Amino acid sequence: MMDNLVRTATRRAFLGRASAGVGLAALNSLLNPSPLGAAQVANQGSKGAVNPLDFAPKAKRVIYLYQAGGPSHLETFDYKPKLAEMTGKPMPESFTQGQQIAQLQGQKLICLGPTHGFRRFGQSGQMICELFPQVGGIVDECSIVRSMWTEQINHDPAHTFMNSGSIITGRPSMGSWVLYGLGAETDNLPGFVVLVSAGKGGQMQPIAARQWSAGILPSKFQGVRFNSVGDAVLYIKNPRGVTNDMQRDSIQAINALNELEYKSLRDPEIQTRIAQYEMAFQMQASVPGLLDVSKEPSHVMEMYGAKPGDGSFASNCLLARRLAERGVRFIQLYHRDWDHHNDVKNNMVFKAEEVDKPTAALIADLKQHGMLDDTLVIWGGEFGRTPMSQGGSGRDHHIRGFSFLLAGGGIKKGLAYGATDDLGYAAVEKPVSVHDFHATMMALLGVDVAKLAVKYQGLDVRLTGPEGGRIVHDLIA
Repeated sequence: MMDNLVRTATRRAFLGRASAGVGLAALNSLLNPSPLGAAQVANQGSKGAVNPLDFAPKAKRVIYLYQAGGPSHLETFDYKPKLAEMTGKPMPESFTQGQQIAQLQGQKLICLGPTHGFRRFGQSGQMICELFPQVGGIVDECSIVRSMWTEQINHDPAHTFMNSGSIITGRPSMGSWVLYGLGAETDNLPGFVVLVSAGKGGQMQPIAARQWSAGILPSKFQGVRFNSVGDAVLYIKNPRGVTNDMQRDSIQAINALNELEYKSLRDPEIQTRIAQYEMAFQMQASVPGLLDVSKEPSHVMEMYGAKPGDGSFASNCLLARRLAERGVRFIQLYHRDWDHHNDVKNNMVFKAEEVDKPTAALIADLKQHGMLDDTLVIWGGEFGRTPMSQGGSGRDHHIRGFSFLLAGGGIKKGLAYGATDDLGYAAVEKPVSVHDFHATMMALLGVDVAKLAVKYQGLDVRLTGPEGGRIVHDLIA
């Protein structure tokens, strides 16, 4: 049957039937593989919805080091000596009256000063918590935004808002928007990859797969989670007794049936299914080599503090560089356990030990490989922590002011942008909303986020929502 299909499918007839989507062109490359055909499919797959780009791009890809749980800006990048003086004293009502507070609502609010010291780093003299000396060593490559704010005070909706610009379930994640807008740079790995790690020193909050969902976009734009331990992708290896030729024959047969189904139903998700079968086959060859870090020099492994197969944030940072080298467009690393309602002082020591060295190593390594200039690196969580104590030693969720670290990809170097008030409660100087952050990220990639929209239920859906976001031009070199 397959031989008959190949013989009877003339070039003109096939292209006529395949005109509805690139997925059917991928099938053509399966049935009649040739270097030219593969190149044509790769070129088609690389085109995104924004073509040509709206702006001259400064970044080609994004690595987002997502610190899930809400890292305290007061023990990372926001030095508040006045808060230190106020430790143990009542929080002035002028700061908190009428404001949304999470678990501290209705309780007596007492100031808790920074639990660790700060000092100046780099030629830019940035004030950074002394728990992060390695990040301090590369801070001149970075901008620190000290005036972030968000709208959602509990973890899950805050994650959803940070990732999709909306609290409505089913909206595309930022990585999906990037892949949809720019297209893929590789045809043997997903364009959007997610890695998750966990350490110690905080409450373990769940991370739902919808945080990297494509939502209302076709599912081929969703993030693909790679496992940090064991096989990166389940069932990536052929079963015993199944050869690559046998696997390809199976995929050819399945996708031939998928083509017949598409001609009958015209469901665009069938095109996605065809393309994903091909992607899965390509990944069987590409993923094992990607994960084999044995050829990495020992000094690189030591620089990251990585150990093969340990599933740590350090190993994921090294893997992020390898994914970026291979053309993955959006790489998101979730590191959990930042939810410090208790004993923020000691728990911050654990978290700093886990992230300080690999964060700095990733930025330095990208620079050594000549990739930092066109790779946007983002470090931050879904919100910050309160300047008021919880239980005497912890900090509650906080949305009015927190910090982000940005590097590479057209970001200015050695810049401190914006500020919170003297107690670190609210962003008061050059505030940056989540929508502003999204608009700026997309602008660095060459996309005007106000123009990138898809119609859904009669409305234009955008990453920045109906209210939009502003590009923070002062952050752009």
